[in-house]
Amino acid sequence: MLPKKKIIYIISHVHKSLAFEWTAVALKKYYDITFILLNPQHTSLEGFLIENEINVYRINYRGKKDFVAALVKTFRFLLKFKPEVVHAHLLDAQLIGLSSAWVAGIKKRVYTRHNSNFHHVYHRKGIFLDKVSNWLATAIVSISKATDISLTQLEKVDPSKIKKIPHGFNLSVFDSVELIRVTTVRKKWSVPENAICIGVIARHIEWKGIQYIVPAFKKFLRSHPASCLILANASGPYHETIMELTNEIPRQNLILIPFEEDVAALYKLFDIYVHTPIDEICEAFGQTYIEALACGVPSVFTLSGVASEFVVHLQNAWVANYKDEESIFAGMKALTDSAQLRTQLIENGKKSIARFEIKSMTEALQKMYDE
Repeated sequence: MLPKKKIIYIISHVHKSLAFEWTAVALKKYYDITFILLNPQHTSLEGFLIENEINVYRINYRGKKDFVAALVKTFRFLLKFKPEVVHAHLLDAQLIGLSSAWVAGIKKRVYTRHNSNFHHVYHRKGIFLDKVSNWLATAIVSISKATDISLTQLEKVDPSKIKKIPHGFNLSVFDSVELIRVTTVRKKWSVPENAICIGVIARHIEWKGIQYIVPAFKKFLRSHPASCLILANASGPYHETIMELTNEIPRQNLILIPFEEDVAALYKLFDIYVHTPIDEICEAFGQTYIEALACGVPSVFTLSGVASEFVVHLQNAWVANYKDEESIFAGMKALTDSAQLRTQLIENGKKSIARFEIKSMTEALQKMYDE
């Protein structure tokens, strides 16, 4: 029997990720897989890998001050382990992992593009770093049409380098959630049982469009005074601006959740879910689109990232206009008023995401690794 091909995943600044957990378990069957985690402390992801007997090596990495030391340690590890493939995720891991792999002479160097046009709009110095990653990689995983556009049109990457592999999900994780877990999360964050809960799970960044959701909710609150706006992942560079917008919302109608690890149970608390990025390509993928529909939550979306490839207005979601609080409010109202519409969107939503099952992604990754 031939030995398994050695693959190293290098990931930076990730505490918890269902996607990496699912990928690790799926690929373990076919490859000798090791994870290098660039983190300053033990994380939930590291614990999961250890529990599932998947090789993991943590390099103490806090940020730029640790870059050179992490680069040297990664290079030494690659020389010792001699993998056939290095696959990096997120910017710091890309720069450290791909450059180490290049110097170590590893011929297949892959990174997954997790950002779309962010650097082109908000941090133009970062464009150079994206281009360095593009040059160092022998293959780039593009997760949506949005990342296709950023790579080919904005950064002029050779199309032959690009492998289109959308994110994959264990959809049953979101569909079947025990009541005790939902009850636990409800009590933890004091979410009222009888309120109409409007849910948002997004970091407080300008391009996420939360600044249009808050005014829409204020209008919704006038006719539904017992409703509740839940802002989860409530931190980020735009947090103060969003908090100013919420000043007029009574405290009993607003719940802020910095982070909830049991995200599937959190979705189950929502009567309506809202995710409204401000243009077509600011969202690189948008895992939350898939998660909300998998959980059976009637949703108000703008079409960004992968949503533009499968979300259809009044078929599997209410599609709002970009930067349009009135359109978002109309969606909240329509989904509240019509039980028939809610049922239709829930049923069609679950059907429409079948192609994002984890098996499709892992099979595509295997094909790329084995080419």
